[in-house]
Amino acid sequence: MRGFYILLAAVGIGGAAWLVYAARPKPAERPAPTTPVPAAPASGFTGYTLGSDSAPVHITVYSDFQCPYCASFVTVQMPEVRAQLINTGKVQFRFRPFPLPSHQHSQIAALAAECAGEQGKFWEMHDQLFYNQNQWAQTRNPSGKFRDFARTIGLDSERYDACIDSKRYAGRVEESRQEGIAAGVDATPKFYFDGGRFNGFPTSDLFKTVVDSMIMVKVRKR
Repeated sequence: MRGFYILLAAVGIGGAAWLVYAARPKPAERPAPTTPVPAAPASGFTGYTLGSDSAPVHITVYSDFQCPYCASFVTVQMPEVRAQLINTGKVQFRFRPFPLPSHQHSQIAALAAECAGEQGKFWEMHDQLFYNQNQWAQTRNPSGKFRDFARTIGLDSERYDACIDSKRYAGRVEESRQEGIAAGVDATPKFYFDGGRFNGFPTSDLFKTVVDSMIMVKVRKR
């Protein structure tokens, strides 16, 4: 893995611009100090995934549905990540919700995605929330818009409403957020490659470069 970390250090120079850009001008993109909350009960759930469990590289993203940088990654870079890395069997991609306290609708958005996941359509709701972020992020109450998304992707509305009203997966979302804090997440989106923090500019091409390098190192060790 030494070669991988050298590569990360190299791309980190170019990625510094991304970190500065993502960190400003909105301190809202960073977790705000909050009153400590008890850790959510361990559920054993480790997030929704795309790709094979046997993929040689695992990427985890901690993301906030109301974060504009997260939406930009999903709408611009993610289609190529799917085509180049996930669909080719090189990567399993894992999503972990990390709602920022400074985003007033991020928690309910995360719950909407989890409730869609209960009906087997997490990724469909994930895409609805990110691709249509401009339709709900600045509204006073996005619940009606989220319900529209649920109907669009074919969810059972009664089951969805019951899930949202009961906040059934609030503990799961909080558990994910606490996991991110423990891992050092300080902004969104934040990516980890096989557990190692990625500090470069998050583009599909750079992801492919890093993943191919990691796979090469693993092949040489066999």
